[in-house]
Amino acid sequence: MPENVDLWVEGYRVAWEQRDPAMAAMLFTPDATYRSNIFEEPHQGREGIEAYWQSVTSSQDEVQVRMGKPFADGARVAVEFWTTMRVEGEETTLPGCLLLDFDDNGLCRRLREYWHFAPGRQEPPAGWGE
Repeated sequence: MPENVDLWVEGYRVAWEQRDPAMAAMLFTPDATYRSNIFEEPHQGREGIEAYWQSVTSSQDEVQVRMGKPFADGARVAVEFWTTMRVEGEETTLPGCLLLDFDDNGLCRRLREYWHFAPGRQEPPAGWGE
């Protein structure tokens, strides 16, 4: 597993809970790609990532993020997330998974995520995130 993955994952969690697009963007290489939706083109570079985060977190409030235990295959890492929040005032649960590729400096150079929205605040099932 790349060094400092746990710190990177914690930084991602904190950036999301604080809804801090600049903090999130600094977790990535300057030329990183961030594919938030598999059917759409990825966001490009720190500027694109920051703009995406600015847009998507602007409708979120009371964000609570849990991150699972990361697992790795070389520089590639997968980690689950379980987020509860208000989106445009509605209670929402957003579980998902981040697929990450790290450079030698511990920055993410490629992110792809899969997620699912569900209404209300729901708890993860037993064994989630292990």
